[in-house]
Amino acid sequence: MKLRVPAVSIFLCLFYLNVNAQVTDKAALATSILTDSRLDTIQNRALKLLSGFSAGTSYNEVWIRDFNTFIKGSLKVHPKEKVKEMLLMFFKIQGDDGNIVDGVVDSARASVGYKYRYSRLLPGWAAHKNTVETDQESSLVQAVKKYIDITGDASILTEVIGAKTVLQRIEDAFIYIQKNRWSARYGLVTGATTIDWGDVQSETGWGVAINNKTKWAIDIYDNAMYVIALHDFMAMKPSEYKTKQNWTVVANGIKQNVRKYLWVSPAQKYLPHIYLNGSPFSKDFNESEILYTGGSICAILAGFNTNAEIKQINAQMLAAAAKEKHATIGITVYPPYPAAQYPNMHPYIYQNGGDWTWFGGRMTWALVNNGLAKEAYAELTPMIERAIANKGFYEWYDVQTGAPKGSGDFRGEAGVLYDAITVLKQWAIKNK
Repeated sequence: MKLRVPAVSIFLCLFYLNVNAQVTDKAALATSILTDSRLDTIQNRALKLLSGFSAGTSYNEVWIRDFNTFIKGSLKVHPKEKVKEMLLMFFKIQGDDGNIVDGVVDSARASVGYKYRYSRLLPGWAAHKNTVETDQESSLVQAVKKYIDITGDASILTEVIGAKTVLQRIEDAFIYIQKNRWSARYGLVTGATTIDWGDVQSETGWGVAINNKTKWAIDIYDNAMYVIALHDFMAMKPSEYKTKQNWTVVANGIKQNVRKYLWVSPAQKYLPHIYLNGSPFSKDFNESEILYTGGSICAILAGFNTNAEIKQINAQMLAAAAKEKHATIGITVYPPYPAAQYPNMHPYIYQNGGDWTWFGGRMTWALVNNGLAKEAYAELTPMIERAIANKGFYEWYDVQTGAPKGSGDFRGEAGVLYDAITVLKQWAIKNK
């Protein structure tokens, strides 16, 4: 006699077996993360380095784009009042039009070839703005949000600086972008032509300043950073505060236009640039073949992509890294721009195909937040091993030789690794 088992029963058995397997797999992964001593080693080393605020050993300045990525670690080793003071410095030297500077530095050490600015609200300090990039305003707002999330101290928003509250100054910064870095045609943020998230334009000369050769463009990084900042502001502002604009509507409009103009669905990747006054590159150069990793990561964090698209983006990043012996998903772009096209930065140098944990590490929480913790741990591991092997946090790495480059104590890498490990550990605690 044959025993007939209803098909629905077989289905349910298979379903529960699969669920149990997933739970077991998650528990095993969680155990691996929580018992990985390398993660503890990196976090301990990172906190020691975050005793300071400058970008690293090669820099005197406190850069807001860097500070935004290590502020959580800073709050572990500094009193919140000190961290708050550092954030407020950027508002004290804010431009009359609302713009935010890149870096602040002791005026006695203001010796680089920047055009410095000074303010009576910040005596003893000088500041400078990289005018080819459009991420300073967004970085400061994101940093303020992180400060409030960690400390619970929302009083920073009502601090009065030069007759304006920080809330008002944040909106001034947003309005600066709307007026000065905005394409009405595309409804998107603009900036000079740089490599992905980089801050050096392609044209020869002083690469961090707008000049008569500058080619204005739209890219994914600037727009993703701005949308993250807009959402952060709306989340942290007091409910009774009346905004000058509905910034949620602005953010939603940018997302729609990013999908319309920058996302290339057939290729499952972002277009490097949309040009507004001509391209700096020769007509026979196909820039659209280049993969922008950092901007793509920020786009995921801004909520621009579906889970299926995130998997495709991640697969492309892994494929790019596999083409170079010493690369991780932190490789800035692939392939790099040829020297003839980007004379200000040759291939495999710095932001043109160098490997930056500062950005690659951010993919960890992009993946974890989208149900891909296993991938996050696997892809972060070579970055962890590299930092341990080199006994330091380096600015970037040569993907052809594996040699560490740039600042030897780069706080951006330390901060991103600290945060990435924290995210992994939090996931593991929930799933052990």
